[in-house]
Amino acid sequence: MPGHDAFARRHASARHLRAVVPPPYLDRARGRSFPLGATVYPDGVNFSVYSRSAAGMELVLFDDADAREPSRVIVCDPRRNRSVYYWHVFVPGLRAGQLYGFRAYGPYAPERGMRFDPSKLLLDPYGRAVAIGKNYDRQRARHPGDNAPWAMKSVVVDPSAYDWEGDLPLERPFSKTIIYEMHVAGFTRHPTSGVAPERRGTFAGLIDKIPYLTSLGITAVELLPVFQFDEHDAPKGHLNYWGYSPVSFFAPHGAYCSRRDTLGALDEFRSMVKALHRAGIEVILDVVYNHTAEGDQRGPTLCFRGLSNPTYYVLDRADLASYANFSGTGNALNANHSVVRRLVLDSLRYWVMEMHVDGFRFDLASVFSRDEAGRPLTNPSLLWEIETDPSLAGTKIIAEAWDAAGLNQVGSFIGERWKEWNGHFRDDVRSFFRAEAGTVTRLRDRVLASPDLFGTDRQGPEQSVNFVTCHDGFTLNDLVSYEVKHNEANGEDNRDGTDDNRSWNCGAEGPSEDPAIESLRNRQVKNFLAVTILALGTPMILMGDEVRRTQRGNNNAYCQDNDTSWFDWSLLSRHADVLRFVQLLTRIRLDFDIDPAGAEMSLSQFLAEAEIEWHGVRLHAPDWSAGSHSLAVAVRAPRGTRRLLVILNAYWEPLEFELPASPRRWRRLVDTALPSPDDCAVWGRAPVVEGPRYRAAPRSVVTLVTTVPQPRG
Repeated sequence: MPGHDAFARRHASARHLRAVVPPPYLDRARGRSFPLGATVYPDGVNFSVYSRSAAGMELVLFDDADAREPSRVIVCDPRRNRSVYYWHVFVPGLRAGQLYGFRAYGPYAPERGMRFDPSKLLLDPYGRAVAIGKNYDRQRARHPGDNAPWAMKSVVVDPSAYDWEGDLPLERPFSKTIIYEMHVAGFTRHPTSGVAPERRGTFAGLIDKIPYLTSLGITAVELLPVFQFDEHDAPKGHLNYWGYSPVSFFAPHGAYCSRRDTLGALDEFRSMVKALHRAGIEVILDVVYNHTAEGDQRGPTLCFRGLSNPTYYVLDRADLASYANFSGTGNALNANHSVVRRLVLDSLRYWVMEMHVDGFRFDLASVFSRDEAGRPLTNPSLLWEIETDPSLAGTKIIAEAWDAAGLNQVGSFIGERWKEWNGHFRDDVRSFFRAEAGTVTRLRDRVLASPDLFGTDRQGPEQSVNFVTCHDGFTLNDLVSYEVKHNEANGEDNRDGTDDNRSWNCGAEGPSEDPAIESLRNRQVKNFLAVTILALGTPMILMGDEVRRTQRGNNNAYCQDNDTSWFDWSLLSRHADVLRFVQLLTRIRLDFDIDPAGAEMSLSQFLAEAEIEWHGVRLHAPDWSAGSHSLAVAVRAPRGTRRLLVILNAYWEPLEFELPASPRRWRRLVDTALPSPDDCAVWGRAPVVEGPRYRAAPRSVVTLVTTVPQPRG
C-alpha cells in the first residue's frame, strides 16, 4: 500500500512509541464511520474522517492549544479502523472540550496531486470548534517539520448542550426583508461603541447593539464570514479582517468570542442568534465554500490537502501540482465531488438545525457551477442539492452569481429559490447619479428589479438583491468623496482593489471643508440610499453607510483590522440627518400601504402588482435619449389605497416635473435636496404639494404619494 513504509518506520521509532497509548477499545470495537467528525456519546467520543488514499491515520489528542507534545496518540489499524474511504475510532472516556487533530500517511507526490505529510497536524473537516494557541504559526505548516506545537487544533463539541428556550428561525418573506451587511467585530470594536472593552468585537458585543439595529429598521443582518478563518492569511504586517480565508466550515470564529474557553464561541454565537431573533431580526451568514486558507501550492497544509488533496480541490489538469484559481485566492474547492457536496450540505444543515441561522449568502457562487476541469455545468449538482434539500427549505439562499475567473451568471443562476446579488444595480445606479450619458434606460430596469436580467415570471422581484455598496469596494461616503482608490495602506502599492468604482468626488478628492461640496455629498448619499431602499427588489445596505462611515478611500480593506474598517459610533451624532433619513425610509418600505381588506402591505408588495407609467418633465413623455439625466415613474396598485410618484433627477440644474392628475392632493414623502427634517416624512406628516408641477433640485430624488378614494360599503 502506498505510504505504508513511512507509516511503519514512524511507529518503529522507540521515541514515538512512548507517546502512543495503544487503545484497548480497538480490541473490542472498531468505532463507526458515521457520523463524520467527533461525536459525543455517554461513554466516549467517536471520530471519523474521510481520506481515500491514506495508508495510515493517527488521532492525536492534546491537553491545550499550545501543548508541545500530544497527551495521547491513537494509531488507527487499517484493517479494523477503516471502512472503505473512512478512518474511524471510538475513544472511551473522552468528553466535550477535548483537543485533537489527525496525521495522515501516504504518498507525497504533488505531480500526481498527492500531498500527504504526516509531520503536519490536520484539522478535522467536520470539527465543530477550533482552538488556536497564542503560539500559532501559519508558516510552520508551509515548511518541513512537525508543526503540532504551533498548529490549530479541533475541539470535541456536544451541540445538544445548549438551551434554545424555544427559539426558531424566523422565515420572514423576502417582500418584507431589508438586509444590513455587517462585520461582527468591526461593528463594536471601535472605542466609541460604548461596549465594555472585553465585549468589543464579539458576538456578545453585537448583542449589546441590537437596540440600534431595531431602531434602524432593518430586518436581517448579513454577517461577513463567521466560520473559523486564518487571520494570518494576509500580507506581512496585516491581519485578514474580512474572514474570507476559512479553515473550518462548522466552527464559529473563536476570536469573535468574549470568553476564552475552547467552547465559548459556540454558545456565544447561539446566544447572539437567539437575541437577534427575539428582536425580529434574521441572521444570514456570508459563507465561503469556494476556497480555503490553504491557498495554492505554496500555501500551508492545515486540513484538506493533507487528507485528500485531489478530492477537495480542483487541480490544474496540465499540472496536478498546481491549483485552479477560480476564487482569486489560490485554490478552488472541488464543489461537485460527492464528498465535497456532502461536506457543504452537512455544514449548511448544521448551521440551520443546530445554530438556528436563517439563511446564507454564498461567496463567488459561480465556482459551484464548474466541474473538475473548470468547465461550467448545465445542472451543477451542489446548487441543485442546496435548492432542494428539505432541511434548508425555509432558509434564504442568496448567490454572489459570479467568480474571479470571469463566469458571471447574474440573471441566469439555476433553480427557483436562489436570490442574487445584482451587481448591475450597483453599477448602473452609480453611473446614473454621476450623470453619465446613456444611463436612463438602464436605471429604468434597475428600479423595477431588473426584468431585463431576471425576467418577470421566475421568482418574483425579490430575486434581485439591490445594493450600491457592500464590504468589497468604496463605502457610500467614499463613493461620493473619491475619484480613485487609495489602498496604499494594504502594502500592495495600490495595485489591489478594483479600478472600476464609478465614483465622483463632487469636486474635491477626500475630506473637504467646503460647505457646497459637503452639502452635495450629503445629497448624493441620500440619493443612493433612497433608490436602494425604495426600488423594487430586496434592498441591502452596508454597515455604517447610514452615518457616512469612511475608509479614507480604501476600496479593498480586507486586511485593515483597525479604525479604517471599524464602525465609528461618533458618526451617529455627526450625521444624524442621514441616520434619520434611513430610519424613515425603512418604515416607508415595510409599512407602505393597507389593502382594502385591511392587511398591511410592504412597498415591495405594492410595487410588485402595480401599474407603471413613465414620465419625463412632461407627463407621458419620458426622455430615453443618451443625453437624458432624469426620469419620473408613477405607480398605482390595484389593491392599494395609495399612488406613488418618484422623480429621479441626476441633472446638474433644477427641473420642473408635471404631476399626474389626482383626486387627492399629492404629498411629499422624500426630497433629498431639502435639509433635515424636511428631506423625509412618514405618511401621516407628509406636507401637501401645491400646484400642478414639482421643482426637483439638481441631483435629487423626490417621492410623492397620494391616497385613492375608496368606495363606501
